[in-house]
Amino acid sequence: MPPPFPNGWYGILESSKLQPGDAKFIACLGEKLVVYRTHEHKVFILDAYCPHLGANLGIGGRVVGDNIECPFHQWSFRGEDGGCNNIPYSTSIPRGTNVKKWISQEVNDFIFIWYHAESSEPWELPVPMEAQKKNVYHGRNEFYINCHIHEIPENGADMAHFAAIHNESFLAGSLAPRISVLSRFGCHKWNASWFPTTGKDKHIAEIALTHSLKIIGKVNCFQMKVSGKQIGPSYVYLTMNSSIFGQIQILQTITPIEPLLQKVVHRFYGPRWLGPLLKVFIYGESIMFERDINMWNHKVFRRNPILAKEDTSIKQFRVWYSQFYTSNSKQFSDVANVDW
Repeated sequence: MPPPFPNGWYGILESSKLQPGDAKFIACLGEKLVVYRTHEHKVFILDAYCPHLGANLGIGGRVVGDNIECPFHQWSFRGEDGGCNNIPYSTSIPRGTNVKKWISQEVNDFIFIWYHAESSEPWELPVPMEAQKKNVYHGRNEFYINCHIHEIPENGADMAHFAAIHNESFLAGSLAPRISVLSRFGCHKWNASWFPTTGKDKHIAEIALTHSLKIIGKVNCFQMKVSGKQIGPSYVYLTMNSSIFGQIQILQTITPIEPLLQKVVHRFYGPRWLGPLLKVFIYGESIMFERDINMWNHKVFRRNPILAKEDTSIKQFRVWYSQFYTSNSKQFSDVANVDW
């Protein structure tokens, strides 16, 4: 089994869930964190537990300026470096009284944290949504999946699985689409390719898809071209282009809650006038994703799988994804939960 937490950027909280003055406790990546937003809209992420007597800064902590104040004894910690700058009942501050400050960035309606076992400097996090300001937010879905994080992005490089589980109409549902009577009302056709990027953007891989929905045996509709970027181990940006419906964007984040428990969020954007149709699209995408979840929840991870010659892209993916592990990446035994 690979280490559970690859190195990279992780979207751990949607921007809309953190209002000015809010502080939230987030447990992910084997860490316990407090994420807070100042009244000037700055976001800071620190280790959650106060070094004094261990109170959780994310539960009842108060945002004061750029600082987070402990709810237990009102010790105050700076967001910029995690240092303690005030103990209200003391005239001195003990040495080493600080909490870890995490590198973070807020883009595309998500708050991201930089996680790296070697404390390396982060790569640039793309901001593709800024180029499409005409598109508006239409909705989201959220899933919890029992698998290793590696399994989810590898799906994009698994060309054979599209025909195996995604051909039946989304109307046939996610559990047993092949035997559903609604599978007769159309079928999806896919053509996909996956390839890594080299050079300074080697942490990015790309997927290209064409899709059409065939109904009544011969009529093709809802044709679209999909281009996607896998940015690091856990973030995907998809753009779907149709001559009829224009452009739809999907942002996917994977957050490892535990070594074998992943939280996946998709957020959907498109033209405002597309609202009613996009609700159907979100429903269809959710059904298709649930078909994948039915596989992930009940499979094992094969470190050395037996592959057919047509599975070349899976081999390429595994070589590409290995860059997100380094010599100090935590193993499963290192992240066993020993907290109270």
